[in-house]
Amino acid sequence: MNSDQIAHGDVDVDLGRLFASVRQKWPRILFAALVITGLVFAVTYTVTPQYRAQTRLLIETRESIYTRPQGVNDGDRPILDGEGVASQVELITSTEILTRVAEDYNLANRGEFAGDGGSLLSGLLEMAGLKSAPVEGTAEEKVLRAFRERLTVYRVENSRVIVIEFSSEDPKLAAEIPNAVADAYVAVQSDAKLQSNTSATQWLEPEIQDLRERVKEAEARVAEYRAQSDLLLGQNNTVLATQQLAELSSELSRTRANRSAATAQAASVRSALQSGASVETLPEVMASPLIQRLRERQVELNAQIADLSTTLLGNHPRIRALRSQLADLDAQIRSEANKVLAGFEAEAATAERREEELNAELNRLKAASAVAEEEQVELRALEREAAAQRELLESYLTRYREAASRSDRNYLPADVRIFSRAITPSEPYFPKIVPITVAAFVASLLIMAVMTLLQELFSGRAMRPTAGVPAQVPATARMPRAEPRMEVHADGPELTDLDAERAHIPIFPERPDVRQEPVKRARYGEIDIEQASERLVAGGAGRALFISPEGDEAAAASVLVARDVADSGLRVLLLDLTASGAASLPMLESVAYAGITNLLASEAQFADVIHTDLFSECHIIPVGTADPKRAMRAADRLPIIMESLSAAYDVVIVECGPSDARDIRRLLSSDTEVLVSMVDPEEGDMAVEMLDDLRESGVDAPILVSPAGHRMPPAPPGRDAA
Repeated sequence: MNSDQIAHGDVDVDLGRLFASVRQKWPRILFAALVITGLVFAVTYTVTPQYRAQTRLLIETRESIYTRPQGVNDGDRPILDGEGVASQVELITSTEILTRVAEDYNLANRGEFAGDGGSLLSGLLEMAGLKSAPVEGTAEEKVLRAFRERLTVYRVENSRVIVIEFSSEDPKLAAEIPNAVADAYVAVQSDAKLQSNTSATQWLEPEIQDLRERVKEAEARVAEYRAQSDLLLGQNNTVLATQQLAELSSELSRTRANRSAATAQAASVRSALQSGASVETLPEVMASPLIQRLRERQVELNAQIADLSTTLLGNHPRIRALRSQLADLDAQIRSEANKVLAGFEAEAATAERREEELNAELNRLKAASAVAEEEQVELRALEREAAAQRELLESYLTRYREAASRSDRNYLPADVRIFSRAITPSEPYFPKIVPITVAAFVASLLIMAVMTLLQELFSGRAMRPTAGVPAQVPATARMPRAEPRMEVHADGPELTDLDAERAHIPIFPERPDVRQEPVKRARYGEIDIEQASERLVAGGAGRALFISPEGDEAAAASVLVARDVADSGLRVLLLDLTASGAASLPMLESVAYAGITNLLASEAQFADVIHTDLFSECHIIPVGTADPKRAMRAADRLPIIMESLSAAYDVVIVECGPSDARDIRRLLSSDTEVLVSMVDPEEGDMAVEMLDDLRESGVDAPILVSPAGHRMPPAPPGRDAA
């Protein structure tokens, strides 16, 4: 099968033929792979081997004695953050360190650093444009440039470890250079510390002397101001006036309490005396020793009177004498109670006078304390200044002693430690001849095999035509992919001998007797499907009405024209107005979709009734599932629906079925083409009658179209032909 034949039909990739070409050309593929592998082996064998070694550093957190002016010490902060370690990486690759190492090892006299010549691989990469040619410059610049190309310094992630890697043609040099770079970095750090230490001692010495004088002056101002302000200190370092005020306040509180107690006791005794109550029951009176003795005597007399009353009468002289003594005792007790009352009153008066004196003294001390507080504000300011100067002096003295001791003992540790030194590598890291050669062999085999497959595909030799659809496929599934011509006879279609080996699917499942067969073209001057499609596309028709006098069989013309116009790129909609759904059934494979009757019956909207053809880009509005009688009551809405569809689509094709001129009058417009579809135009009576009827009804130039002999186009990729 040539390429022209393949282009006009469905083709598949013949995998057997495709991989058979690989088997047939296997010797050539293997030979090419071996040649490429040999070239790669030769190149890698001639490449100068490179050796690599590495040294590891740990950034320490030792204290630094570098001191800035004004007491700021940046060295006291340990290098812990990522930025600090990254800055140390940049310091290691600085020109100063690299120049020192290059001079120590005389790298300028080595060929790989002087740039006198390069390796074969470098030359090939430069010729291919994969590597830039070396830039001209001084000898020192060339050495440093080559040095940096072979040196790699990086920080191990999430750590304070720095790795120094170096590669060279000399394995011994590959180990010595990273160690030398690490030593030079440590030396630079130590020199920086020594310089900062010397600068610190030189700057601190005059500063300490000046601070000592300032501390003396500040402390002298404090003492002088304290003496002038009479701010003498008492206990707990408080001002004497404030301390006296506190003590006097406590004394005043005690005096007020004593006065209140004496006044209350005097009032109690006075009340008892005025009311004639017994004063012996008062605790204040009974506290007097004399009253206690009188009370004891009173008890004795009462006891004697009671004893004598048992033998003597009440008028007996002895009893009267005892009673007279008892009355005298009562008078003495009340007299003593009056004396106790006078004592309480005198105590209260004394306490009141003491309270007045304390109040006067308290007011005086308050004024003095207020003045002392105001003066203490200035005193505290002077003390703060003196304390700040003293603390700064002590800080400078501490740093000076540390710097002096380290300078004397030459103890200046750097904030870095070399914990893993490079050793001489025993094997080169590049090139790995065996892995590279094996990889080249496998890659070349794959590349040559792919190239062979692509060559077979592009040549068309690996293509084969698609097999026909089996006859057992259901009638509603899909139409055939083959390329037969269709011939429909009045007495029923038959398969021709040209396609006897293939079984084809009828267009309409309800008429399985209609088959597609190649026959002669009809002789009545009708146009075919392609001509009808071209007329609609080129003529700019917005609407096409298909009338099928023969019934459902002729509805195939509207389906084929709609699909053909849709394949040209226009937006096409087919409206099925047949009673049986003859036009929509082969496009949707079902009559259960909502359609025009649902739209007319107001049971659905446009979005619900417009469906996509299963086998093309054409849209279809089927008959629908609503009650036809109910839908016909709203037939007046059909012209409005047609106008809406014409505004949304480039071409609206209406399959009217076996209608007449009166039935389609309301669907006509200025850009409407009327087509009469006939399966067998040779039966001219029906066609002539329909055409005459249309002309008499005012339809200009109706068109006779026949699907007979239509050749099915090849199915697009991923879509079956219908």
